[in-house]
Amino acid sequence: MQFEETAAPPSHCPICQDDRQYLGPNGQEWTTLPDLARTSRNITRPIETGIIGIATEPVFAIGQRAMLIETPAGNILWDCITFIDDETVEILKARGGLAAIALSHPHYYSSIVEWSRRLGGVPVYLHADDADWVMRRDPRIVFWSGERREILPGATLIRVGGHFPGSSVLHWQAGASGKGSLHTGDSVYVAADKRYVSFMYSYPNLIPLPASAIRRIVEALDPFQFDRIYGAWWDAVVPEGAKMAVEVSAQRYIDAITEQPPSISARGLGASLQGRK
Repeated sequence: MQFEETAAPPSHCPICQDDRQYLGPNGQEWTTLPDLARTSRNITRPIETGIIGIATEPVFAIGQRAMLIETPAGNILWDCITFIDDETVEILKARGGLAAIALSHPHYYSSIVEWSRRLGGVPVYLHADDADWVMRRDPRIVFWSGERREILPGATLIRVGGHFPGSSVLHWQAGASGKGSLHTGDSVYVAADKRYVSFMYSYPNLIPLPASAIRRIVEALDPFQFDRIYGAWWDAVVPEGAKMAVEVSAQRYIDAITEQPPSISARGLGASLQGRK
């Protein structure tokens, strides 16, 4: 989380001290972009047609990767990373620059203002329900409200809630070769067995969500068709059958926290999705 410029480091970081995150064994630590530039670089990697991944090496903070989604109406940067340098800016400009930056939730706000300014002052879309978590304010931040916001044709932000009140995902209609892709950060978390996803209030502190929150997530996604899910890390991908994976995973989760026996649909998922690994 990038803060406003000050003469001395802030006294604390609310995002780190919140129950959804944690302070490391060395306590609160701070750095600056110039300091990061001495040891860090960004790499880019093609993911599928129209999607490029961007990540920092060596791994910094949570270690997520951003995604450049290239649409006919302009490019979207989804779920920002902290480090940015001239080389990264030139790579993005060579691919047409950015039309928008959009974020799933506060854990990935990172240096969003810096990215926007370096790429021409593009709008940064954050859900208004999470506005209090922004530590560096800027006119380029667009606080959208409600349940959906189409930021470019065929690219729609969907508020699913759960992890944070404003937790959102991005649905790209043209993704997955036209079958639709869902970009979820960890609002919908891709499990180690990529046939499933999960949902949590806090991942590092292992705090689950109630059944009502899980049902709301499924209902929010129901109107949209998608065959693939991209989470926040390189290998966090449900490659196909993603909509079924969400529905079955949600029922399995609800069964577990309400002490119900596994549903038939959950028991049968392995058979119905055989060969997908």
